[in-house]
Amino acid sequence: MGERLPIAFQCMTKVGDRRGKMLEPTAIEQIAGSGSNMVVPAPAVHNPRARKLRSAVWQDFTKERRADGNCVAICNHCKKQLTATSRSGTTHLRNHLAICTTTSTRRAGKRRKLVVRRIHHNKSSADGRSGEGHASGEDNDNEGTHFDQELSRRDLVHMIVQHGYRFSIVDDVGFQKFVKNLQPQFRMVSYDTVRADSMEIYEGEKLKLQDVLFKIPCRVSISVDMWQSNTQMEYMCLTCHYIDHANDEWKVRKKILNFVHLEAPFTEYEIANVIVEKLHSWGIDRKLAAVVLDNCSGGELVARELLRVLQPRRPLLNGDLFQVRSCAHILNLTVQESWELASDITERVRKMITYVKFDKLQKFQDISKLLHVEQKLLVVDSPDNWSSLYLMFESACYYHDVLVRLAEQEGHYDVFLAATDWADVKALTEILDVVYHAMEKFPVENPTANLYFNEMCEIHVLLRTWHNSPSTVVAKVAGQMLSKFEGYWDLTRPIMAFASILDPRYKMKSIEYFFRLIYADEQFTAKSTIDVIQNTFHNLYNDYKHQSSDSWKNSSVLCYSRNSSSCMGSMYSNGDDSKTFSRITLSDARRGLDQYIQETSSGQSLKSDLEMYLEEAVYRPKEGNQDNFDILGWWKTFAAKYPVLSQMARDILAIPVSIIPLDNDARTLNEYLSTMDPLTVQGLVCAQDWLREDPEVAGSGGQANDGAPHGDELIVVPSQNR
Repeated sequence: MGERLPIAFQCMTKVGDRRGKMLEPTAIEQIAGSGSNMVVPAPAVHNPRARKLRSAVWQDFTKERRADGNCVAICNHCKKQLTATSRSGTTHLRNHLAICTTTSTRRAGKRRKLVVRRIHHNKSSADGRSGEGHASGEDNDNEGTHFDQELSRRDLVHMIVQHGYRFSIVDDVGFQKFVKNLQPQFRMVSYDTVRADSMEIYEGEKLKLQDVLFKIPCRVSISVDMWQSNTQMEYMCLTCHYIDHANDEWKVRKKILNFVHLEAPFTEYEIANVIVEKLHSWGIDRKLAAVVLDNCSGGELVARELLRVLQPRRPLLNGDLFQVRSCAHILNLTVQESWELASDITERVRKMITYVKFDKLQKFQDISKLLHVEQKLLVVDSPDNWSSLYLMFESACYYHDVLVRLAEQEGHYDVFLAATDWADVKALTEILDVVYHAMEKFPVENPTANLYFNEMCEIHVLLRTWHNSPSTVVAKVAGQMLSKFEGYWDLTRPIMAFASILDPRYKMKSIEYFFRLIYADEQFTAKSTIDVIQNTFHNLYNDYKHQSSDSWKNSSVLCYSRNSSSCMGSMYSNGDDSKTFSRITLSDARRGLDQYIQETSSGQSLKSDLEMYLEEAVYRPKEGNQDNFDILGWWKTFAAKYPVLSQMARDILAIPVSIIPLDNDARTLNEYLSTMDPLTVQGLVCAQDWLREDPEVAGSGGQANDGAPHGDELIVVPSQNR
């Protein structure tokens, strides 16, 4: 803020010749008077070296010059004069404001609220963004800090997109008042501006993600989910899963690539073509490892068409590992498609619980107290929800003694179970209990593909055991579940077996142990299954080794080849000898000598990293929770030792077999998104997902604390209209 002059003095500053030259300061002082303590407004003398008063404190002070040439700062509220020389700074002015109150405010008993906010502009940011604003108790005019309208506007739009607020929040009177009190200088933007800025954020973040996907040296996997709006518009959500190498860390990342509107009716071939088109636009159609189509209608046909189109891109093992299912989806289908065989006894349990809960609750509670049974929720299941079915069976078994006593007292009612029925209920509850608690383990922070191989094998063993149950209903249900489980599991088992081999805690041990246990009565089947998995893993390793051979064909690597003389020959080859020799160091030659000594001494060539990995003892972590083992950190550490295997680990462990797919009801857009046009919906959904892990948006730690679940889902946007 510059010096402010009364009108009279502004008129007096231009006298003399026609060019309007300003009077010298001495002339103004003589006119004003000669008293040393008399304050006069400083004349507006042009001084190219004069600094602008950029500190926020000058909004509450007026800077004026005394007759003796010294400057003072006059408080606009209490008119107190404080020094304002160039060396005095502004801290004392700020301290004065902290205690200054006007007479009228003091009478009302209210302190004046002063906003002293500084926004530090980080001009050295690599992507051109500014740093975050924060309150400060100090100021320095030399820092060049000031309120930044554009920065604040961008922060506002980031907030709206990240947290799913309505665009029309900027029109809310309460929100406008809140912002005005925080920063009076901020000019509120319109609904249309927020909408346009949101799309700019989407485009900017899209370019960043494209660059990341282009540079990652590993394959990616995708999952496809079908969504719909509450107006029955169909959308396809395409999500990418990969291992991120940023900041020298290996982390599982999940990014929504597209949220595409599909015109109904559409076929499986059209879905496949849209997927291929989007993969190509992102530049990852040649990097695809596997695809999960659990929530995609006609998933088998879509996978077949995708594989046909992408076959020239060299999929893993010629496409044998292309389609997989998530563990949660396998278990859901296994229970849902088998429990119909237990519908009779399920209906009787439901009828009993409903009768007790709504007609005999008081008597039931009295018997519970009499038998010293701790009170617990009595559950009635929900349709098409097998987890609530388990809770109903589990609560019935928990209150077994109470319900039996109640049945004795209410013997004239036929809603209670007989003694033979209770045995079946307990056995069926045991089956549901195993699956239910296995499902509880699935939501994890880094869902690598190795996590649940052991659990799935344990369920396989138990299903074969329950299939031989003496109870007819239990045997039927377990037999049907076993058949469904094996059908779905066979599609995913190779990938999960490979992930288990790549787990240094198990290697081949889990596979050998569990398949001998699963096929305890069929040892030939057990051995052949183990051999198939091991041979297929070796074939996959050879594919990776072949694909990586080009990157290994340099002189330093050739020094490790079986024929070390070829390395030495390349050092002195014809042509550009200087360039060839420059890539060779003395240590390279020494390593070649070491290898030559080892080969000629042992009569054998060096072993591959796969052979070394499998022959070495399994890794035993220090005592603690095995579930906390950082497998990605382990492979990052040993990447140099196992170069081919580490590349396989990055690709295989990122395949999303551990995600939690949403059910049909959860895959419906709410009212707010349903009112948007498809392009805006895609922009909001994708940008919201991408901003989750933006360190500048999420704050410290690099993770957005938005309270959203971490399954394969979208952040829920408030269900409000504009």
